[in-house]
Amino acid sequence: MKDKLLVFWQNHSETIMTLGYKLILALAIVIAGALIARSVKRAIQNSKSPLKKMDKTLLPILSSVLGYLVYIIAGLFILDIFGVNTASLIALMGAAGLAIGLALKNTLSNIAAGIMLLILRPFKVGDFVDASGTTGTVSEINLFTTIFKTNDGLYIASPNGKVWGGNIKNFTRNGKRRMDIVVGISFADSIDDGLNVLKEIAASESRLLADPAPKVMVTSIAESSVNIQLRAWTVNGDYWQTVWDLNKRVKESIEQAGLTIPFPQRTLHISESMASAITVNKDV
Repeated sequence: MKDKLLVFWQNHSETIMTLGYKLILALAIVIAGALIARSVKRAIQNSKSPLKKMDKTLLPILSSVLGYLVYIIAGLFILDIFGVNTASLIALMGAAGLAIGLALKNTLSNIAAGIMLLILRPFKVGDFVDASGTTGTVSEINLFTTIFKTNDGLYIASPNGKVWGGNIKNFTRNGKRRMDIVVGISFADSIDDGLNVLKEIAASESRLLADPAPKVMVTSIAESSVNIQLRAWTVNGDYWQTVWDLNKRVKESIEQAGLTIPFPQRTLHISESMASAITVNKDV
């Protein structure tokens, strides 16, 4: 047995040494590629990196693309070490890529949608949006999905194709939002008194913007009330707390002014024939 191994080694030692060298070199390239890719991602995500000055929306995509690029280059080096004709391989990969692309068209459409989101930028990381029915703060945009964090702390990963394919409402982009505070008063109450109450509240609320100026108006004559409205603007950061506070103040101020906030009610008229029928049924 030892003689056979010795003969095999003498006949193929050069080939074995060459193959071993190539395997060690390939392994070194794999390890180096992994380390470089990891270092590139860490460098991009480093809080002190100059890249942090870029839009946070671009950083996850840039990190992923550069990481994949490092692995591709490492793979080409390894193939070249083993004598593979990379030019022919690239052509073959192109043909295979076409077939794979047709099979994975939905996945590729998500990538294309992600690119469109980055180019046209209807929102960025940190914006509060409603994208195709998903409402939340944008945490990340990557090649395949957009990550949202909802107000109740849920993690939602939505495919880029779905996000891009529907309406996108960006509540953060313009920096301010309008609130509509509606309250109903009785038909017997003075409309002017109700409007004056809303004007006084608007004038005393420092969080409301002067431009556009707050407005008060009669919005509708409902079945049980006359609906009046305070329409005002505030910055995004103050929006919800201001809405909650104003609803409370409007209710209390309307009542302090002697006005009535009616509840829905209906008047029932009973004809004489119906009253007689009810009386007969009651006697029976």
